[in-house]
Amino acid sequence: MTTLVFGLLLAGMVAALAMEERIHAKKSVIASGFAVVALLLGQAMGILPGSDVVVGGHHIHIPVYIPPVDWEVIAIVLGTGIFVEVTAKSGLYNFIALRVTRASRGDPRRLLWLYGVMTVLFSAVLNNVTAMVIVGSLTVVSLEKLQRRDMLLGFLLVEGLLTNVGGLLTLISSIPNIIVGAAAGIGFVPFFLKAAPYVVVATVVTIMMGGRRFGIKALAPNDRDRAAEQVNAFQPDDAIVNPALFRIGGVALALLVLVFSFASAIPVVRDLGLGFVALAFGAAMLWAEKATADRVYSGLDWDLLAFFASLFVVIGVAEHAGVLDALAGGIATVLGWGEKVGTATLLVAGAGASSVTDNVPLAAVLARVLGNQASPVAEGSWWAVVFGANLGGNLTPIGSASTLVAVTIAHRHGVKLGFVRFFTLAWRFAAVQLALAALYLTLLP
Repeated sequence: MTTLVFGLLLAGMVAALAMEERIHAKKSVIASGFAVVALLLGQAMGILPGSDVVVGGHHIHIPVYIPPVDWEVIAIVLGTGIFVEVTAKSGLYNFIALRVTRASRGDPRRLLWLYGVMTVLFSAVLNNVTAMVIVGSLTVVSLEKLQRRDMLLGFLLVEGLLTNVGGLLTLISSIPNIIVGAAAGIGFVPFFLKAAPYVVVATVVTIMMGGRRFGIKALAPNDRDRAAEQVNAFQPDDAIVNPALFRIGGVALALLVLVFSFASAIPVVRDLGLGFVALAFGAAMLWAEKATADRVYSGLDWDLLAFFASLFVVIGVAEHAGVLDALAGGIATVLGWGEKVGTATLLVAGAGASSVTDNVPLAAVLARVLGNQASPVAEGSWWAVVFGANLGGNLTPIGSASTLVAVTIAHRHGVKLGFVRFFTLAWRFAAVQLALAALYLTLLP
């Protein structure tokens, strides 16, 4: 009964978010309301764990709504938000965007390919959220320079979807990859070799679908020379507002990419996590604006942070109510349907669950279910969890942090992209990506 109640509560939150525009409420307000109800019900039903921990021989009381929040995601969003807000003041992103725009020769379709590939690579070596923040910011600048803001929705949606495709590329590209890789004993190189062919195909297909769906076409032959002449007139150096901050920001951005890429191999940093890296770089860049830091804070998306925190609370309580375990129980049954059918069903079920809940605890539960099977589990089943957990984030805007960031950037620039519209536009992409994944898993040796 308890599991059913909280399963319905989770479904209710998803439904309320789908009607966000009709309710006329921000996502953070909707999610925080459900978080309050979930906590009250959880406490009344006695399903929440104790909140006292022992540190250094002392009992410390921790409110029950603190542990469910994925503070690393919150730290990454906050830290990268500060970093981008400060470095943007130097003109760094305008400079990079103008360089990319010139490389496109003013052709929208070529620009989509450049930013699409950049999104996948950034997602693979950084993390999905940081990749979306940086690439999304560059995209806005490029399209404004080309006077093609009408294409912003298509670009941002394709980039948001590609962050989750890029998150499949390496073992360290996403937390579900790390969880499943450790449980299944998959090394870095074997993971890359298995995932890379799919990522390449899915990237190409997604960009092609995006270009066709949103009318992002190549320029006609007689327009190419005029467009090339237009973008060649752009002077990237003119975008530099603050030369000193520009140099600092450029070096800091390069260091951020390097540290994010090799954080798992750097002593101390490895234990502190990517959230610390993001906050550390954000704090370092704040020194350049230390006298006007309050202006930086005012430019951050606090609604997004509040939404994430509330969402994690609802999911955390639902996990204690056994909602994720119930999903895992059903999946254990599916595995008995045969290797091919079971793997394909596991992929779709995992993607569906990941689209409405956090893929980190979901991946952890599914990895535990597979690891506890009496007989050895086929390799395809492990990969089904990896693909499902990552690609499920493309079905809804709350399915992954990066797609939510894409929606937020769209809203910030006057593009309407609510829950229903996102799903209406994205489900075909997600369906094709999942179909490709199912086909690919059946071909795995």
